[in-house]
Amino acid sequence: MLVAAGGSAGIDLSLWVLPLPSGSARRVGNLLVDAASNWSPDNDRIAFGKGPDLWVANSDGSSPVRLLTVQGHVEGISFSPDAKRIRFSVINPQDNTRALWEIGADGSHPHPLLPGWHNPPTESDGAWTPDGEYYEFVSLADGTRFTNIFSLPGSTGLFHRTSAKPAQLTFGPLGFYMGTVTPDGKHLLVGGYDSRGELDRYDTATKQIVPYLGGISATQVTFSKDGKWIAYVGLTDTTLWVSRADGTGKLQLTYPPNGTALPRWSPDGTKVAFMSAQTGKPWKIFVVSAQGGTPEELLPQDTSEGDPGWSADGTRLVFSREPDTANASDIRILDLNTRKVTTLPESSGLFSPRWSPDGRYIAALDFARSSTKLFLYDVQAGKWSQWANDPKGISYPAWTADSHFIQYQNGNANYNRVKVGSGQIQSLFVLQNENPYVTNIGAWSAATPEGSMMYTRDVSTQQIYMLDVDFP
Repeated sequence: MLVAAGGSAGIDLSLWVLPLPSGSARRVGNLLVDAASNWSPDNDRIAFGKGPDLWVANSDGSSPVRLLTVQGHVEGISFSPDAKRIRFSVINPQDNTRALWEIGADGSHPHPLLPGWHNPPTESDGAWTPDGEYYEFVSLADGTRFTNIFSLPGSTGLFHRTSAKPAQLTFGPLGFYMGTVTPDGKHLLVGGYDSRGELDRYDTATKQIVPYLGGISATQVTFSKDGKWIAYVGLTDTTLWVSRADGTGKLQLTYPPNGTALPRWSPDGTKVAFMSAQTGKPWKIFVVSAQGGTPEELLPQDTSEGDPGWSADGTRLVFSREPDTANASDIRILDLNTRKVTTLPESSGLFSPRWSPDGRYIAALDFARSSTKLFLYDVQAGKWSQWANDPKGISYPAWTADSHFIQYQNGNANYNRVKVGSGQIQSLFVLQNENPYVTNIGAWSAATPEGSMMYTRDVSTQQIYMLDVDFP
């Protein structure tokens, strides 16, 4: 069994062989992977992903060869039973797509497996039947945000094309992810899940994790300035909601197929800014009335934007322009009255901006596979300075209400804070066996109005199911 371990945030993991049912693990050479890896059928080779690159190496880790670089990152790798082909998933965060690809095991003839089947594509993570005649994978069914299992009949390799279309095997009510096909080819082992979360906070008095706001099933919760209202993202379909802080008066503001993230209240409590995307399109920033209505896209250009945040007077929004093939990320400010966009000087390579409640500072992170540096922009002086450095990682920075501290989570589930004017990192608490809920943009956390940390605990139910399949 191949096991990836070490590193942080799922990157630069060392690869190990773990004998089953027991035995001592041994490392596979000096290979570093991003979790996706698999054996060839004869166990002579290993295919693995590292960021946008697909690699193969001998079983002892020697002679690694890069086969392909894709736009996105590589996951869900599997060899064909005859070991001549490799199929894998290409996950592209720029346009929120997931596509299956195929390539010869020697690096020849890379191509999309199902071009035009779903446009934009939403399929990933497949497994072959032992005879190589069927390929089972997951994809979003039309009109849902849950993945189901599909089967692709016939051989669709370079020399064996087929016009057959995938057949849907599962139809909810759970979401499913692909495991494997049993050796006799008659059963699928799959995972079934029902996504649920519980909003929790760290109680500084008792030093315990306790439910917050009744433990509502929500993530990316943000409070209005007066603390009376919250906006949040629902876990079922990633839609945007607002309610009173006690959970009453719920109002849905967005609807599928638009996914939403990182809502922020305007200082006067009348509007909510957020980022939103559809599959096949980049993340964009929107504003919507807290009373409901049609969300307004603020910048219609075909660029990816994220992390909107309000100025203290509510007339401007800070946001990050996400990187593309030609440009690094940077931090920009949109004047909501004139719609003029200004790029902050020396902000190239930064993202995840957070405007302090008093309006004096903008905090931001270095754009990296695992951000470790926190920067501070003095709005009046117009200058950046490096504020803090945490080698274990920094994610979801959040200002306290008094604008004195930034609180954040690092890659080891430690929750820390750092004070303005000091680069010293102070530990708040460590999550132990609390299982934070992870979305496609990571495990969220934020500061409550009282200054404690809140996060969403994963209370989803997951089971392994064996599906009987009668292939023709």
